[in-house]
Amino acid sequence: MAQVPLAIVSHKRQVCSLYKRALRNLEAWYDRREVYRYRAVLMRARFDENRRKDLAEGMRLLACGQQELFETKHFQPRNFANSAGGCAFEREVIPPDWVLDYWHPLEKAQYPEYFAKREQRKKEYVTWWEKQYGKPDPKDLGHH
Repeated sequence: MAQVPLAIVSHKRQVCSLYKRALRNLEAWYDRREVYRYRAVLMRARFDENRRKDLAEGMRLLACGQQELFETKHFQPRNFANSAGGCAFEREVIPPDWVLDYWHPLEKAQYPEYFAKREQRKKEYVTWWEKQYGKPDPKDLGHH
């Protein structure tokens, strides 16, 4: 698996993951849809013929399948643009909240409920801060 598993992954889940990764690998190798579909049907037949094996044999087949996938991995696999490894992964920058403080009043007037709630929450946050840490000392607010 590409990521570190956070919990124990069942054998069934590992087989499904291997199947999906194998199909994605076939997609990378075959750009003509009919050739890809033919190969995908052959792959599914290979998985189906080993479906009813006992667990020990299944684990051995899983290890062999993962090794085969590793050996036949495409040199430049296709990645979805916004997925990890894609060309646009983590490109969307989420602006910090303070940017809204610099909106023009006419812009804020378009969303009156949102900005009223935001001002209320800012006051609640200041109250919580002063309760948690105390009011700031006016002498410390001066410039250095």
